[in-house]
Amino acid sequence: MALTVLGTVLGSLAGCGSGGTSSSDHPSAGGRTPTAVRAPSASPSVGATPTTTRQPPTPAPGGLTPVFAHGARTGEKVVALTFDADMTADEGPRAAAGEHFDNPELIALLRRLKVPATVFMTGRWADEYPAQARSIGADPLFEVANHSYSHYAFTSPCYGLPTVAKGDMRGDVERAFAAFRKAGVRNVVPYFRFPGGCYDDAVRRALAPERVTAVQWDVVSGDAFATNADAVAQQVLDGVRPGSLVVMHCTRSAAPVTERAVGQVVPELRRRGYRFVKVSDLMRG
Repeated sequence: MALTVLGTVLGSLAGCGSGGTSSSDHPSAGGRTPTAVRAPSASPSVGATPTTTRQPPTPAPGGLTPVFAHGARTGEKVVALTFDADMTADEGPRAAAGEHFDNPELIALLRRLKVPATVFMTGRWADEYPAQARSIGADPLFEVANHSYSHYAFTSPCYGLPTVAKGDMRGDVERAFAAFRKAGVRNVVPYFRFPGGCYDDAVRRALAPERVTAVQWDVVSGDAFATNADAVAQQVLDGVRPGSLVVMHCTRSAAPVTERAVGQVVPELRRRGYRFVKVSDLMRG
């Protein structure tokens, strides 16, 4: 596997995390300073991660969680689309009031277009939408990866997100895998995406026993809170190179134009000779 630690800020986004790496998953929420909170505690005897399609990785040198940001830049034109299914641990009341953190129309579009994709799912999202989580995980077109349970940041500052207490980080990751099992999600891969894309070496060291690969990206779609599908599509098309890994979102309330943007991106990239793959295929390549 090509393991790459991002050293620069992607696009025009500000960095977050002391001595670490960040890319935007959510813009700053009113500029408020995140406060450390304890993530909901993991269920007793969470156990190991679900059965995966590939062997969990060996930690990187120095006992750090390995980080993957893009595939090989030479050879075949391949690109991986990834979609974050975000929902924080405390957003249940908003969902109960009718806010939609899912996007079934986007998943249906990917199926119609036969586009493989990796969905980075929070455990809270799987709890809220178990039938959808199960359907995505059962479809060979997709693979499901861990995006934490709570979608709280693992280092601070991170775009206004609350912060998981240091001692709760592993439990938060394990609780997400447990939520996948509870929902009956299959085809779970041992990958983890930091909420907000924010991390540092201390966090990578803390999560190393989980034996996951942290997956970042090299193309920011800009779909979070965007209202112009054409602009999102153009940003993706301008950024994609062979081996690119694109970050997008699978949440109607926070990314309402993603489906329309994908409807433009997919045929144009295929016209340019690109083939869509999952993250696991990108890593293997």
